[in-house]
Amino acid sequence: MTKDNSKVSVIVPIYNGEADLPDLIECLRTQTYPRDRVEYLLVDNNSSDRTGQILATAAAQTSTEKINLQVLREDKIQSSYAARNKAIRIAQGEIIAFTDADCRPQPDWLEKLVIPFANPTVGIVVGELVALPGNTILEQYAERYELMSQKFLVEHPFCSYGQTANIAIRREVFERVGLFRPYLTTGGDADICWRIQKQTDWKLEFAPQAIVRHRHRANLREFKSQWRRYGTSNRYLHELHGVSLMRELTFRESLYRVSRWLLKELPRDSAKLVIGKAKAIDLIRTPIDLIGFQARTTGQKQAKLSEEAKTIEWL
Repeated sequence: MTKDNSKVSVIVPIYNGEADLPDLIECLRTQTYPRDRVEYLLVDNNSSDRTGQILATAAAQTSTEKINLQVLREDKIQSSYAARNKAIRIAQGEIIAFTDADCRPQPDWLEKLVIPFANPTVGIVVGELVALPGNTILEQYAERYELMSQKFLVEHPFCSYGQTANIAIRREVFERVGLFRPYLTTGGDADICWRIQKQTDWKLEFAPQAIVRHRHRANLREFKSQWRRYGTSNRYLHELHGVSLMRELTFRESLYRVSRWLLKELPRDSAKLVIGKAKAIDLIRTPIDLIGFQARTTGQKQAKLSEEAKTIEWL
């Protein structure tokens, strides 16, 4: 923990989160960081389910436990980044931590996440994302291959970044570079990290012990939507920052990959499975990879960044 127990503001944007909120709120209640040094700002982004009722009840209940949980609303712009900006403007913390409604921060998450800020040159801290237990093939795939692990993002060849599911930023950094782009629909986490590192001397640190567990996509529709969003994000970041576009998956490459899988990978991995050196999910990794890559290609091709989405809000 930082020497002075810095005041922390935790921000969570929420849209139709009634299924996830009870578990999330319980995770916030059990944080080991001193209660008098943290506030939780939960932002309802124009939900149409029981999110508002659940948040109101949670705020009333946690107040009796001396937990500072505040409920905000962002109804003008349907965007998680606009919702985060709403909370940043009123946040009292020196450090602003972010997570999402479908995440489960571990009890010592905040305690571990703020430690690197003891170094005054650090402006961004990225925590680790670990899969929640899942039963479907796609959940097993995501867990097996650490699909959302932040360790890959902090080593990004263009510039390090972290997802807003588990990241913390000094408040004064926002005063220097501005807030999130409120009309951006994806890619805002990389955008804010890259703006900070390009425009200031603040450093990014990885805190692998600051763990948030995350629910992976359970069905094919959700999986393909996730990968299309990756492609969309890359197109947007290409236009905003000049990052290279991802290589598009062609029919010829798909045919080659399927042939190699059938003739080489499947027999090899089947043999490994028999002797206990592989898991069943390894046998079908290539087909799942190809479904994701194709969805990513589609997202990148179809994406179009609007002029409005380039807007940066300021404190």
